[in-house]
Amino acid sequence: MLYLTFRFLFRIMFSLLFRLKAVGKENVPAEGPVVLCCNHISNFDPPVLGTPLDRKVHYMAKAELFELPVLGYVLPRICAFPVKRGGVSKESIKLSIQLLRSGEMLGIFPEGSRSNAGGMGKKGAASLALKSGATVVPAAIVGNYKLFRQMKVVYGSPVDISEFADSGSEGLEQATDKIMTAIRSLVKQHESKS
Repeated sequence: MLYLTFRFLFRIMFSLLFRLKAVGKENVPAEGPVVLCCNHISNFDPPVLGTPLDRKVHYMAKAELFELPVLGYVLPRICAFPVKRGGVSKESIKLSIQLLRSGEMLGIFPEGSRSNAGGMGKKGAASLALKSGATVVPAAIVGNYKLFRQMKVVYGSPVDISEFADSGSEGLEQATDKIMTAIRSLVKQHESKS
């Protein structure tokens, strides 16, 4: 219930403050496991990525945030779960795979941090998708969060990485490159239209 309330409030807030426009929502499957992979430019990215969609999006969030009084209560109720700083724990990987295998959608920022924006992608998203059989949907947040300047969140066509299913670490790197290329292509395409 809290997720729906926050989604409603964020839709209004982002529409007013950032004139948020969502493009390509039809590319996100209406059901079944999905790994939604997006670029990372701000702390606002998780709600901006998930707010336009009618499906719930689950996220990993820094474990420290769950120790804060208000956030510690709110985060689990809006589909966030903790991940330890300095690496993804076995528990968070296990929970991610469980969520995907039960048909949920997981939002992941393969760049890992805002400071790595435009850098190499981390292999976790590709690994989770391949282990769970989830559809990979690339997404891009375009804009710079300036008040009353239009922002876009773009959902691209699914990326097929099934060819890398049994090719080990090298295959994971190639799958990650394919996902990152799709994300960067969306950013480039829609920056030029802004």
